[in-house]
Amino acid sequence: MKFLDQAKIYIRSGDGGAGCVSFRREKFIEFGGPNGGDGGRGGDVVVECVDGLNTLIDYRYQQHFKAKAGIHGMGKNRAGGRGADVVLKVPVGTQIFDEDNETLLADLTAVGQRVVIAKGGNGGFGNAHFKTSTNQAPRRANPGQPGEERTIWLRLKLIADAGLLGLPNAGKSTFLAAVSAAKPKIADYPFTTLHPQLGVVSIDGREFVLADIPGLIEGASEGAGLGTRFLGHIERCRVLLHLVDGTCEHAGKAYKTVRAELAAYEHDLVDKPEIVALNKVDALTPEDLKQQVARLKRAAKTTPLLLSGATGKGVPEVLRAVLAVVDGARTAERNDTTVEAAGWQP
Repeated sequence: MKFLDQAKIYIRSGDGGAGCVSFRREKFIEFGGPNGGDGGRGGDVVVECVDGLNTLIDYRYQQHFKAKAGIHGMGKNRAGGRGADVVLKVPVGTQIFDEDNETLLADLTAVGQRVVIAKGGNGGFGNAHFKTSTNQAPRRANPGQPGEERTIWLRLKLIADAGLLGLPNAGKSTFLAAVSAAKPKIADYPFTTLHPQLGVVSIDGREFVLADIPGLIEGASEGAGLGTRFLGHIERCRVLLHLVDGTCEHAGKAYKTVRAELAAYEHDLVDKPEIVALNKVDALTPEDLKQQVARLKRAAKTTPLLLSGATGKGVPEVLRAVLAVVDGARTAERNDTTVEAAGWQP
């Protein structure tokens, strides 16, 4: 299944049903009076967050969604039925933007969340509604109100505990494949990963979700390479695992290149907790390893962890470091939720 994280769709809610003009006609009843029913309400367009989805591929092949119109009112005071809703099912982490792709309408971050994007039109009143003491035989009814129509953008931002960052060929896919059951494409050329990959990592009886983000290059914030389109997927990550290729020419420069693109992207990515690790140490001589560690330490202002995704060396230590930050973030979020709940007033 192809990964799709952005889709533009057209939606329209249902029109309301028209009211009915009708009079009671029965034998031996001379003045039956009005008995026209009201029209039914049009269907809504609802977006619902469901489990089991991780892409917006369903909206690549169908971009138009229209709810059913309300049923017209009928005689004998019979009201029209409500039009059927259209429910758009999206994965967790989906944001809904207006047509300008900037105005945020809704952010769905939990399974079961529902939001009405377009409300159906109200049904019109039948002539029975307009009966008064001075107008006992009204001959008018209201038409139903039209539904709403709009174009919206669906944008998916994967919800993961940790995000993998690094230049192309930094070994991110190899690392993800080594620590989880994910099967990302692995090759010896840049931009092997074209779409974000998710994997569930287990360490010391604990689990967290790790996202492999396609590699950044210098100038990505201006559209070079794959651009910054996929950086939105790490906005929700609790910690960033920055892998630096130990076999590159200068580990410090490689680290600074990615950090510069994060700063250009904004959205406070540079302020997220970060763990720096030097990858592919199995391919370095002791002298080269010492030199690259020193360069990376000067650039990152912290001592990097050493690992090899291919051989598994140092991988458990890196995972434990990531899990420690994830646990801390989870605890802080739980405490914030508890404080908010304690201060809530009915």
